[in-house]
Amino acid sequence: MTGAGAALKRWETLMFVLLVAIIALNSLDSRYFLSIGNFVNLFQLSIEKSIVALTMTLVIIGGEIDLSVASVMGLAACVAAWTFQHGAPMPLAVLLALAAGIVAGLNNAFWIAYVGLPSLAVTLAGLIGYRGVARIFLEDRAIGGFPEWFNQLGQQPIIGPLTASIVIFFILFVFFAVILHSSALGRMIYAIGSNVQAARYSGVRVGLIKTDLFVASAFVAALAGVLYAARLGSVRGDMAEGFELDIITAVLLGGVSIFGGKGNLAGVGLAILVILNLRNGMGLANITGNTQNYVIGGLLVFSVLAPNVWQDVRNTWRGREI
Repeated sequence: MTGAGAALKRWETLMFVLLVAIIALNSLDSRYFLSIGNFVNLFQLSIEKSIVALTMTLVIIGGEIDLSVASVMGLAACVAAWTFQHGAPMPLAVLLALAAGIVAGLNNAFWIAYVGLPSLAVTLAGLIGYRGVARIFLEDRAIGGFPEWFNQLGQQPIIGPLTASIVIFFILFVFFAVILHSSALGRMIYAIGSNVQAARYSGVRVGLIKTDLFVASAFVAALAGVLYAARLGSVRGDMAEGFELDIITAVLLGGVSIFGGKGNLAGVGLAILVILNLRNGMGLANITGNTQNYVIGGLLVFSVLAPNVWQDVRNTWRGREI
């Protein structure tokens, strides 16, 4: 098999072609689409989802799923807003928000890694429970009036046109790429996702690795929630509601297997760009948010089914080359 032939059979190549096609169509629809300002803007509007998708990638490759991330985002934002309103300095409020994320991650990890409950059930309960706690803090109120430096954290560029949130995304992307693809921890995550029993018999501390994954997932979700609050300048109990749809879609569309053990961050990065540009194009075409959600939901189904079809096609090509 030639190098070019192998490249054409990669899922990431398909994502790249799809991305180019979407960008081409969007650029025909609006002459402003290809401007640097528009690209930064469309990325900024979904940057918190993109940040959370990084740790979701590791969780799903490890054979688990975390449906509670959006609720943890909302919970962290509400903890920060509530403690600030009750007199805490904003830096302390942010630290307490991040601590709330760690506690949520430890709670998830305990039931999944050590009690043995399915992550689907545990994090679904977390999705409901953490959102409920967030609403207890704020009820139906909105809290704002944060310090100027905090609002600027999510709104003002710090490097060229890039805000702190975008810079944090790229730093975390490199960090988690190194962990996943160039470390012993990454190899153990793949091993657990491929066959948890075989990994356990090989001496992998499965419970500890799963704890690391769920704590990291919740901590990064809490960080994203704080950044989301800074970008909006106010907090409500329903913040980030429904974000888990886009997050999981980006991961699965990026070629990560829902069954674990397969995938990489490069594919997820391309999938994030596909979704962002697709949403931006639908917005330019005046397609409503509900219709956009239907399309993203369809992408979620596609992202689960298509890799299996893609693998069948690859196997067919291999058969012809033998």
